Amino acid sequence: MAFPKATGYQNLPNGNFSPIIYSKQVQLAFRKSSVVEDITNSDYFGEIANMGDSVKIIKEPEVSVQSYARGTQITAQDLDDEDFTLVVDQSNYYAFKIDDIEAAHSHVNFMSLASDRAAYRLRDQYDQDVLGYLCGFEQSAKHGNANTLRSTSPGTNAVASAGSNELLTTMVLNKGSFSQITTGSAGDHSIPLATRLPGATSLPNDVVSPLQVISRMGRLLDQQFVDKADRWLVVDSVFLELLRDEDSRLVNSDYGGSGLQNGLVINNLHGFKVYSSNNLPTVGGGPATGGKTNQNTDFGVIVGGHGSAVATAQQVSKTESYRDPDSFADIVRGMHLYGRKILRPEALVTAKYNVA
Repeated sequence: MAFPKATGYQNLPNGNFSPIIYSKQVQLAFRKSSVVEDITNSDYFGEIANMGDSVKIIKEPEVSVQSYARGTQITAQDLDDEDFTLVVDQSNYYAFKIDDIEAAHSHVNFMSLASDRAAYRLRDQYDQDVLGYLCGFEQSAKHGNANTLRSTSPGTNAVASAGSNELLTTMVLNKGSFSQITTGSAGDHSIPLATRLPGATSLPNDVVSPLQVISRMGRLLDQQFVDKADRWLVVDSVFLELLRDEDSRLVNSDYGGSGLQNGLVINNLHGFKVYSSNNLPTVGGGPATGGKTNQNTDFGVIVGGHGSAVATAQQVSKTESYRDPDSFADIVRGMHLYGRKILRPEALVTAKYNVA
């Protein structure tokens, strides 16, 4: 007796169900490296449970030092117990269905495979959002790099002098930050980058080298008295290529490079641990397409800072599976909650750039 085929499945000529067997070998998708957990202060992990939760973070009190003369009365300072709030205002979810027949005929644990992929997608979105936040940008769509200037702050700013994007304008590098660039508009246009040609002792006119940008970022942090230990820098693949062109030894293991391991590519460059990520903000066509003619419409952004500059709190708060009431299948779903807060804007520095 031949059974009628179910919608979406094929029968053999005799009417029996076709036993399509899945290979044990799975073609895994390429995955971007996640760096946010390495560069942010995640001490608040696990302190959240629901959307809208908040974490009060106490600021280190500022203690003044006074001159003392023998016999004079001293006055004790009243300390201010200032705090700011990290708000859990971001949430993402996944939900997928595993058909019983597909699961029965598969030699791989398809539910485990899909759950692993879902966890990666949540982490990827997390990186895109947080890296954009650190650079003063936000996403116009999920699972896309941040490409729109951010103008709102989640909660109160850590310092009053920070802008609506929580960053200090003095810690944002652009074309106007380098006096050797004298042609064209300056302002907040992106920095035109180039590398020295082989055998050349100087750069072409009106461009800056990637090493000069990194050095300037380090100087700005120094001027803010930011601790030299635990500094990090996140660059994209275009900027990393420029670094390789500048000096291939920069990513050689003999010079502190480690190969691409969780995004870490250089252990120490001008005091920074250098990470590579494709989740940094890109605007317009990105940094490799505009050249000198589109410095304010096509560019990329890199960001550096200290491990104490940013706090994150995140948690996959719910993961559950249940039977689909309308079919023979299991539904698996999960929710990821997180918040992020710039604690020390003086310990963050960004740079807009393009390839000249």
